[in-house]
Order: sequence, then C-alpha cells, then structure tokens
Amino acid sequence: MKRKQQPARKQEDKPVTLGDMLNESLMDQLKNKKQELKAEADQKREEEERRKKEERKQREKNKSFEELLGESNMNWREFK
Repeated sequence: MKRKQQPARKQEDKPVTLGDMLNESLMDQLKNKKQELKAEADQKREEEERRKKEERKQREKNKSFEELLGESNMNWREFK
C-alpha cells in the first residue's frame, strides 16, 4: 500500500503550470498569436533595414565631389 501512495504524491507535488490550467484550444490560440506577432516584428525589422539601406544609397548617390574627395583615404597633396 505504501508503494502505491508514493507515486501519487510525486504527481501531486508537481507544480501546476498555467498551461495545465488553460484548455488546449486557448493554448493553441496563444501560441499562434505569439508566432504571428514574432513574424510581424521580423517583417517590420526587415522593412526598416531595407529603408535605411535605400536612404544610405540615395545619400551616397547625391554626394558632391567635395564630399567624396573629403572621404577619400588618399593623400591628394602627394599627387600635386
């Protein structure tokens, strides 16, 4: 008899989680929503990176000769 009661105690000692308290359909809905929000955040981050890349490209395209010369690593005084 004592052996039968011990496994039952181990199951009772196990802490109850939120997932155990909610029904499965609600848990599935929450997991799906989590995946949707993660996908949406990833998409927004990718769009932001794309937009920044395009802005850098436009700034580089619109630089004047003076700005390009100033950014050059070469010492132009040596070539005079």
